[in-house]
Amino acid sequence: MPGTGSEAAAPGARDSSLPARSKLAVTAGKVAAAASRSVGRGSGSVIGGKVALKLDPDLLARLADHLDVVLVSATNGKTTTTRLIAEALRAAGPVVSNALGANMPAGITAALAGGSDARYGVIEVDEKYLAGVARDTSPKAIALLNLSRDQLDRAAETRMMAEKWREGLQDTDAVIIANADDPLVTWAASSCRRVVWVAAGQAWKEDAWSCPSCGGVMQRPGDDWYCQECGFRRPQPHWALQGAHVVDPNGAAWPIQLQLPGRANLANATSSAAVAAVFGVPPQVALERMQSVSAVAGRYDVVSYQGRDVRLLLAKNPAGWLETFSLIDGPPAPVILSVNAMDADGTDTSWLWDVDYERLAGHPVFVMGQRKLDLAVRLEVAGLQFHVVDSLADAVRMAPPGRIEAIANYTAFQQLRKVVAG
Repeated sequence: MPGTGSEAAAPGARDSSLPARSKLAVTAGKVAAAASRSVGRGSGSVIGGKVALKLDPDLLARLADHLDVVLVSATNGKTTTTRLIAEALRAAGPVVSNALGANMPAGITAALAGGSDARYGVIEVDEKYLAGVARDTSPKAIALLNLSRDQLDRAAETRMMAEKWREGLQDTDAVIIANADDPLVTWAASSCRRVVWVAAGQAWKEDAWSCPSCGGVMQRPGDDWYCQECGFRRPQPHWALQGAHVVDPNGAAWPIQLQLPGRANLANATSSAAVAAVFGVPPQVALERMQSVSAVAGRYDVVSYQGRDVRLLLAKNPAGWLETFSLIDGPPAPVILSVNAMDADGTDTSWLWDVDYERLAGHPVFVMGQRKLDLAVRLEVAGLQFHVVDSLADAVRMAPPGRIEAIANYTAFQQLRKVVAG
């Protein structure tokens, strides 16, 4: 496995070693990003990266050249896991990361352009771009967490995505840290030379009942899984989540004490500890550093709005909604659901019918967002009592006492953050 890698570059050293064209690209990207922020168009990371790559198409590879890189990809949990890994690796040296979740090449390039003194690059990558980013950045490690249905209007079917990972990563020298409990991830990683298997669990199994190797029906007794037809089966894990402990390859159990809620984040911490070990950071040190993370790009934030506590939760697809339902306060805690179908969300809302909204029985439910009527129909079929509202203010005004759980998909979540920020 890779060691700790090269020594950290001195501040500014990387910038001075870049070719003139790359320096110009970095500067132009920063100017474009600043201009975008000045007119209130967001962080500017995407437009800045696009401008920079237009001027120097090889810039991402140049910026990553001095870094020990880990890539993180999944349908769900990659932003949080990226943050946890970044905190763990800071025990060994400076880190640059696309912490706000801009996970396509432009956003990644913009993030790395701001990390001239970094030793490690911790990079979240959209599933579709993983193989290309891996070629550009020559990562030491790649974390593969899960694969499930998402953005149905443009995302590849999950078996096709697993095949793209399998083909795109088969020649990599990186250590693959892969979730052994997800058959699609296991199939994708099994073509790689060096794999560390993690038993991180899989709550959402609806995309993993057919064998990705032969198409046969998967047998899933307990936590195990195997295909009776071709013999493809769950590998023996090196790391495992057991209760609230990480069990390392030596059998030692290390307690996980996160501020972040839910079993999914215990799983994210387990994979993060396995990644950190590849870079020489012991589990105890890695897990202690993860305790400092209380929210990730607004996720899990508890904010005060109109005199009420509102917890902001992101859920973008059926697997994400299932995990979110497992961590909200029980009835009669009020719940706000907000769904959009903008380009960043995916315009196909048929996935709403795959979500087990019946789990919200007993909660006062308030429905809002661009596609609130689509969601209302789904809740009507689920037999839930709910109110359709036009705004967060309306929902908060009508909600009974108690902390309010606000669950939203991607652009609806960003809109909620803006509203509560005033």
